[in-house]
Amino acid sequence: MAILKLENGTEYQNLPEITRELAALNIQLNYWDIGSDRQLHQLLAQDSLNEAEKEQVLQALDGYFQQLQQTAGYQSRDLIVLHPGIANLDELLVKFASIHTHADDEVRYIIDGEAVFGFVRPDGSQVELTVQPQEYINVPANTEHWFHLTPAKRVKAVRYFISTEGWVPEYTAKEIRIPQAVG
Repeated sequence: MAILKLENGTEYQNLPEITRELAALNIQLNYWDIGSDRQLHQLLAQDSLNEAEKEQVLQALDGYFQQLQQTAGYQSRDLIVLHPGIANLDELLVKFASIHTHADDEVRYIIDGEAVFGFVRPDGSQVELTVQPQEYINVPANTEHWFHLTPAKRVKAVRYFISTEGWVPEYTAKEIRIPQAVG
């Protein structure tokens, strides 16, 4: 289950409280079941996946993609696989670790590992949301946010796109005030 941490240290771990705290940002957070397919779970247990294995995972979860195509106009999806064995992982992640916005929604379905999204709320306060396996998050366009991995530095996430051009980060001058866990 997701964990929402406020600047004052308060934490929420149930969906109704998290939804209430994120309401002003219109962030969607849902639980999407991965299912019990043994082959899919074996692939998710691997650190890295080749392109054919990534496509196999995507196809196994395409019911969700089809729903997003029909309801929200999403056109493509990919699978990002990050783990400590990736060369220059920290350098890859640094461009998302500062507060930024995107012209399009940022949509992720975490299927293994964890990721942290931080947000600047309309009142200027900041929160961090740890998104865990089988959780779907939609961060609306123009939402001030940042992204980093938990200390385990491991995540597999399906990313859904209306247009990949809208995912270029546009940085703000704001500083992150919530202390991040050091891995």
